Amino acid sequence: MKVMLRAALSICVSLTLAGIFISTGLAEPYELSKNDVMDPKGIKSPDVSLFGVKLGDSEAKVLDVLVNEKIPGIKVEQEALFVFLLDQRKPTGPMAGVRVQDGKVDLIFVNNRFAYKTRGIFRNVLNSESPEDVRKLLGQEEYGDENVMGAVLAYDKQGFVINYLGKDVNIEFSPLR
Repeated sequence: MKVMLRAALSICVSLTLAGIFISTGLAEPYELSKNDVMDPKGIKSPDVSLFGVKLGDSEAKVLDVLVNEKIPGIKVEQEALFVFLLDQRKPTGPMAGVRVQDGKVDLIFVNNRFAYKTRGIFRNVLNSESPEDVRKLLGQEEYGDENVMGAVLAYDKQGFVINYLGKDVNIEFSPLR
């Protein structure tokens, strides 16, 4: 009896430890409009979603989630390969959106107009005052270009690029290379 109890206990402990180690190796999901993820190293583009739409999702899911469902305060427009999300209060231009190519989402983008709906570290990035502020939040980019017009900060290992153009900040999420 004791032997069976010990065996069962050791199996339970082993499975629990295996589950802990496996789950810590996985990146935390990051819904741009809900989750307060603040660790830049834990963010990878495949784990980022915009109102439930992730990279690689089908065009049907994009239409169902972004176009057919009503998202409060957001106007949706479709143009060519893009589904644009506009702020109903000031619909001057897209604040976020996705690009669908070959039936799958291959790009998610947000800009500083979307900052009021964004949670986590990217809210701070979208509200940043300079490329240096972005670097303080996300760390040094892998490569980039900075000039008097602005900066491009590429974080390819994590699957995103920051385009900083004065007061306009854009973040593009694409599949990992």
